[in-house]
Amino acid sequence: MRLSHLFLAALCTATVGLAIAQTPAPSPAASPTTTAAPMPPAPVPQGAKAWLLMDSATGQILAGENVDMPVEPASITKVMTSYVVAAEIKNGKIKDTDMVTISENAWRGGGGSTDGSTSFLPLNGQIKLAELEKGMVIQSGNDAAIALAEHTAGSEAAFVSLMNSYAQRIGMKHTHFMNPHGLSAEGHVSTARDLALMGRAMIREFPNAYAYNKMKELTVNGITQHNRNGLLWKDPSVDGIKTGHTSTAGFCLLASAQRDNQRLISVVMGIESKSQAEGFRLREMGNLNLLNWGFRFFESHTLYAAGAKIAEPKVWKGQADLVKLGVAEDMQINVPRGRYQELKPSMDLPKFVVAPLKKGQKVGTVRVSLDGKVIAERPLVALNDVEEAGFFGRLWDEFWMWWES
Repeated sequence: MRLSHLFLAALCTATVGLAIAQTPAPSPAASPTTTAAPMPPAPVPQGAKAWLLMDSATGQILAGENVDMPVEPASITKVMTSYVVAAEIKNGKIKDTDMVTISENAWRGGGGSTDGSTSFLPLNGQIKLAELEKGMVIQSGNDAAIALAEHTAGSEAAFVSLMNSYAQRIGMKHTHFMNPHGLSAEGHVSTARDLALMGRAMIREFPNAYAYNKMKELTVNGITQHNRNGLLWKDPSVDGIKTGHTSTAGFCLLASAQRDNQRLISVVMGIESKSQAEGFRLREMGNLNLLNWGFRFFESHTLYAAGAKIAEPKVWKGQADLVKLGVAEDMQINVPRGRYQELKPSMDLPKFVVAPLKKGQKVGTVRVSLDGKVIAERPLVALNDVEEAGFFGRLWDEFWMWWES
């Protein structure tokens, strides 16, 4: 990534409706010198019903098809189970050192006697929560998922309610979960976009729990199983996330990789194949081709650093004449390589910025466009407090505001 907020700020003008206010711009900084390269179309995963490639830092979709089409998430569902468990640990409801009892429901519903993936957990056995989660993540154990759900919320049904609540907070608008493991159930659906958002949230919010996804094998109850994500062996930059397969969902894979400071997330859903080996191969190569294409033809930049001054407009009715504006978090973007200089930044600010202002208060918006399309925007917030002026100061500014309007 390259920190170039001064370059972008030099291009900004502030507009709101018909009220236009020019904002003084800082001196430009050096810009990237990468030469624009021809960009081929994204490699379409063979046989996939839906797929996409997302930039993890920004949530930008770099390529995709049928990204909002309802699909069965299969065992990718377990990423949400991990997310809920991590969130409830953070909230102090449970601990990763808790001893979890394997109920008959977990043993029968997801154990070795079923057709699904299992951690072969013993009936009435007690296992530390952290180890149980590894079993779910690495071995894709349905019994582990059920046991975690029961321990976290008291029952599977109560846990599913938590799953759907957290999904809405993440922004998964077209997702509805019916269970914590992903076996086919009526109404248990998601979309490629939603699954990518879920993976992004897991990576950003709970990196320690996410790290389980790159573990290649785990032994539970004397049985060693390998991680079902074959990309962990094919590309060292891949560190997750989760595979899925049922007869109705097809072969699915939610993957993520980081190279240098750039992280991408890929989703391939619904590949049908009579051969398990062929289904594994197609979902792995579909994701790997997308990741390689994204890393090759896109580059990440930090446009504005958190807390750095982007603009300093005049303040009316305040004890200070000016207020510094910036973004609360780094504003990052992913653009086709060599097209950085074609970005068109702009700022929307009110014609009159009026005190009092509190640090962190939204004052306007900064946007960045490419080819006439807004590809990123963030709130512009006050970086410092500005107290209200006294009676005569406010009266004087009120007159000039009236005069200039």
